Amino acid sequence: MPVAAARALAHDLSVCSRDRQAEADALHGLAAWAYQFSSQVSLYPPFALLLEVRRSLSLFGGYTALLERIRAGLGELGYQTRLAAAPTPLAAVSLACCASEQHVETRSALAAALAPLPLSVLDWEQGLLDRLHGVGVQRLGDLLRLPRDGLARRLGPDSVLYLDRLLGRQPDPRALYQPPPRFERSLQLPAEVGQAGALLFALQRLILELCGWLQGQGAAVQELEVRLWHREQAITRLSIGVQRKSRAAEQFLILLRERLQRLELQQPVIEVGLYAERLLPLDGQSLQLFGAARQACQVDLLDRLRARLGSEAVRGLSAVAEHRPEYAWRYSEPGQGEQAVNGQQRPLWLLPVPRQLKTDHGWPCLQGRLKLQHSRERIESGWWDGQDIARDYFIAESASGSRYWIYRELDGQRRWFLQGLFE
Repeated sequence: MPVAAARALAHDLSVCSRDRQAEADALHGLAAWAYQFSSQVSLYPPFALLLEVRRSLSLFGGYTALLERIRAGLGELGYQTRLAAAPTPLAAVSLACCASEQHVETRSALAAALAPLPLSVLDWEQGLLDRLHGVGVQRLGDLLRLPRDGLARRLGPDSVLYLDRLLGRQPDPRALYQPPPRFERSLQLPAEVGQAGALLFALQRLILELCGWLQGQGAAVQELEVRLWHREQAITRLSIGVQRKSRAAEQFLILLRERLQRLELQQPVIEVGLYAERLLPLDGQSLQLFGAARQACQVDLLDRLRARLGSEAVRGLSAVAEHRPEYAWRYSEPGQGEQAVNGQQRPLWLLPVPRQLKTDHGWPCLQGRLKLQHSRERIESGWWDGQDIARDYFIAESASGSRYWIYRELDGQRRWFLQGLFE
């Protein structure tokens, strides 16, 4: 009815302008998400998707299990759904439009299943529907009982062809949806958001769409980019990275929550976007009983620490083929470090600057005399770069049981120094 008439009946009526471009974008996003259930997805704009699922039934455990999985996934995305299945695309759409969530398996049963539906399910011009109503045709069953020749003369041959495709008497080829090579989706917010944590609800929909799209592609990602649009076209960019390639929505949501909790917005956000450009094949891996689970927990912890503290704050250590302790290590990716290369026992904790020890008649002391192990490591190196050293290294133990790494100079005053701690 006209808006003015509607307002007369409902004084508190809220009227929203329809955004057809947003509807089209949402339908394309859902098509990419639905690709995980079928490789044959077609758009039925502006409100429906068509999936050829017969070959997917055994993979997902039958029609009922597949239906519930699709329904649950669409619910997580925030959509209300009407689902139906039939041997022809038009029949499936007609059943779904009437909220008749039937599963018609054979073409011979189509006419009986469609007969009770109103004519409004037909994608016809309103003039044709009014003409049929004028002669007393109210439902599809009434229409299907009419002679074909008379229908062709009154409504045109295209109407008869439509009915033949509806009942499976003629083929109904559909253009297949081609998923994009990279994921690029944005979502306008219904109102400005000034708190970063409140953006997680909107971004969750985009992450779920991404993971469904990755599932259909048989791929994974290691890095996502989140973009937050502000007024005057200002953009805030957030990078979400994982140690191992993944397509698990729960993992991305945890990391995104960590980033948003420490983000202070300078301006309110009016639109959010999610982008994934570099796709990686997800290789099948056989899981070990204990080792794989322990490794997965370690990777998740590293990802979470990086999301909370920043990438530069979480680094690993790797050994370098160098005898001098000051230069025998370097920063590396966590979990990618190399083991010690000289075969000697070295402590993990080295002092930034060696600390001179007191002595008792030439014996090194630290809260009392230190007990030295008999083995020693002599290092004489670095003459070529001007940082030469000449030292004898020992593992020493204090009276309390702590173990230290100390050395004595081979020249000069032959002083004792503390270089590292074992525990």
